[in-house]
Amino acid sequence: MSYSAKVKNELVHLSDLDEREQVAQLAGIARMDGSILIGAGKQISLALVSEHAAVARQAYSWLRQLFHLNARIEIQRHTKLKKNIRYVVRVPGQGRLKTALTTLGMMNEDGLLFRSDIAPEFTGGDQVRRAYIRGIFLGSGSLTDPQRSYHLEIVTQSEEYAEQITDLVAGYGIDFRMSYRKENCVLYLKESEQISDFLALIGAHEAVMDLENVRVAKGVRNRVNRLVNCETANMNKAIDAALRQVEMIEYIQAQGAFDKLPRALQQVAKLRLLAPEASLKELGEMCDPPIGKSGINHRMRRLEQFAEKLKAEGDLW
Repeated sequence: MSYSAKVKNELVHLSDLDEREQVAQLAGIARMDGSILIGAGKQISLALVSEHAAVARQAYSWLRQLFHLNARIEIQRHTKLKKNIRYVVRVPGQGRLKTALTTLGMMNEDGLLFRSDIAPEFTGGDQVRRAYIRGIFLGSGSLTDPQRSYHLEIVTQSEEYAEQITDLVAGYGIDFRMSYRKENCVLYLKESEQISDFLALIGAHEAVMDLENVRVAKGVRNRVNRLVNCETANMNKAIDAALRQVEMIEYIQAQGAFDKLPRALQQVAKLRLLAPEASLKELGEMCDPPIGKSGINHRMRRLEQFAEKLKAEGDLW
């Protein structure tokens, strides 16, 4: 089961929806998945096509319960893509269908024209508005598994309708971006916080918890990676510095100038040659008496100054 299917299964099983919310949710599904067909004698019929069995079952059930329509479900399989199954809810021509389509906001009140806008009855009360948006997502929305990436999208063929959806959810602080894919308009979210807000808006609370858990886990991993990368970079810098110090001390020895060093510098130089992998702090602890990291660093700078003086006097590095 895809992650989108998992989220949609959660949404279709929401309980305690009153009749107005059910109509609004069904209207959103029908607007995205439905097609009004005109047959002989201008008789109209309805076909709802979904790739999700749970969505098709809910549409079928509510068309019968809310509008007392005769309907049937068909299963279509693509011969080339056997895994691609579509569920078609067919509502043949019958006396109550025009009334149902008008109520669902798919036809104008005169029953002649297909509506291209969102019917005002679905933009009023908060719960009805949420139910309609939920139906839109059930109809043509998808969500990538947040373990892979953050991406939620809604696809529609109408740019005008896409803009109306954008305006509808903008009132909840959710800002869809729009792109185009072939002949379709794609509304999408890529920010995890915006996706979480949208899922909460439509009532997918289990999906919100999943997303938040993933966000926390990714945040911890990112912090650990940053710390490891920082530690690795610091370690590499320390190793490079230690190698330069060893080369510097070996140069002083090669010039026969080691005995000219003060005793404190000779002690540090010998320890560095004995323990080239040791940190400055560890070198300080090996001294007799022990000294701090800053003290070791100061002596290393004095050794460097001594080596630079030798070079300035004409010796080759």
